[in-house]
Amino acid sequence: MNLGIMQGRLSEPINGHMQEFPPEWHREFQLLKLCGLSHIEWLITKGSVNDNPAFDETVPLNNYPISSLCADTLVDTRIIEADYLFDNLTPICESAIRNNIEMITIPLLEDSSMEDYDIRQQFKNLIIEYAKKYPNLKFSFECELTISDLRDILELSDNFYVTYDTGNITSYGIEHSEYISTFYERINNVHLKDRTYKAQTVAPSIGDTDFLLIFKKLSSLGYNGPYTMQTARGKTGNEFNTTLLHRNILKGFYDAK
Repeated sequence: MNLGIMQGRLSEPINGHMQEFPPEWHREFQLLKLCGLSHIEWLITKGSVNDNPAFDETVPLNNYPISSLCADTLVDTRIIEADYLFDNLTPICESAIRNNIEMITIPLLEDSSMEDYDIRQQFKNLIIEYAKKYPNLKFSFECELTISDLRDILELSDNFYVTYDTGNITSYGIEHSEYISTFYERINNVHLKDRTYKAQTVAPSIGDTDFLLIFKKLSSLGYNGPYTMQTARGKTGNEFNTTLLHRNILKGFYDAK
């Protein structure tokens, strides 16, 4: 099982933010090994964009086990503005190429939701140009969309993929088996999260996400890509032990498949 974690989950929350780039990012890679995990999905957030090491050419990120650059800066209503997308996505693409990171995760959630048809069409017209400009990068979309609406984006390019967030799909009301069967050839990243049907993020095995079904279905279709823990935060200051607990729960489901 290629199991890793979202950057920041091994550090205390910053200013109350559940997902933020950690200043002591080196420390997280040290803890990663102690947790028996394989990779970190690197965060690029609005709070870190001015000093994120991903944009520092003197910091060789290719020396670290990074599965993807997660473009949280794009969670913004301005994602459909050409200048905003250029200013925020282009540096991430260039960093990925410079550091030999092949995947960029693009969250199409909350302020960057693509549920509205007109917004989605505007986004499609812009994002296709990045697929053409960076053909060797894999753009992986994390979405809360119907199957048909997500397919509407993916069909634009062969280098458009899916970051399958298990918790988001649970609370959005899509059957996991159907979702996996439809997109398994495009799923290249799995965010492991448990949610209730009422969209509350909870610790693994507490909510309504059927991890055993998910692991069985993905394995039966040959998925061998990264699994990235994005689980609920536990008690502040206890991040390492929370990570170990959640890792063991998820590995238990995986091994039982």
